[in-house]
Amino acid sequence: MLRRVAGDVLVHQSEFCQSNAIVVPGRAGSLLVDPGIYESEMACLADDLSAAGLTVAAGFSTHDHWDHVLWHSGFGSAPRYGTARCAATVRAEMAGPQWQDRIAEWIPPDIVEQMSWELYGLVNALPADSGRIAWDGPQALVLEHQGHAAGHAALLIADGGVLVAGDMLSDKLIPMLDFDAADPIGDYLAGLLLIEGVAGDVDVLIPGHGSVAGADEMRARIELDRAYVEALHDGAADDPRVGPDAPFDWMAGVHERQLRQLGRRRLGCAMRPTGKSR
Repeated sequence: MLRRVAGDVLVHQSEFCQSNAIVVPGRAGSLLVDPGIYESEMACLADDLSAAGLTVAAGFSTHDHWDHVLWHSGFGSAPRYGTARCAATVRAEMAGPQWQDRIAEWIPPDIVEQMSWELYGLVNALPADSGRIAWDGPQALVLEHQGHAAGHAALLIADGGVLVAGDMLSDKLIPMLDFDAADPIGDYLAGLLLIEGVAGDVDVLIPGHGSVAGADEMRARIELDRAYVEALHDGAADDPRVGPDAPFDWMAGVHERQLRQLGRRRLGCAMRPTGKSR
């Protein structure tokens, strides 16, 4: 069910990881951000849009992860966008034989069974210097950073003071770093700093997963995420999202895996030859 969270901005939350699909109505159709998870939910969202007299003019994926590049035929054939790095990463993941099988390894089986693969990942690159989505609606500023995923983007809906944060600033999920990057911790902290820079223009925060929040709560989440990432760098973390009362019990496993990955990276650096002769 669609829920109005600010001005004309609407949110539909999935059962899967409390994933948020965002609808921003415009003059000639709506901007639909990260629309899916379950096929039945996306069909319901398409029906709700139709019942409200809304069409989809453009789609946007905040980043390349599978749960953010899904689509449903009921949304129509509107162009779907992401940052240039996001689009390039999706194309690379879909290249070669058996690409569906490779991607399916990351997806719960019950979702794989109902996915429309022909609509998966059809993301077009925004011009690198655009800085915004060109559409007939409220100004949507693209805030690109490399935290969590290459070419990850938040959207600032400037007219309504709404920040669509992608997979950042969740009250349910800990920060998940991109360990394919050269500096996953530095990239994540830089992403938080970028978002913090527009916090004064934000009245409503919509994370990719979790609860919608106001301006004060957004600042608190920035500090919580920053504290987690900095503590992770030091080999520990005391965070309510991984404790005994965590909303998702599997978060503790994600945290432990991140600690191991950082440990392996440090070990690899320590063992790397210096190039000096004995």
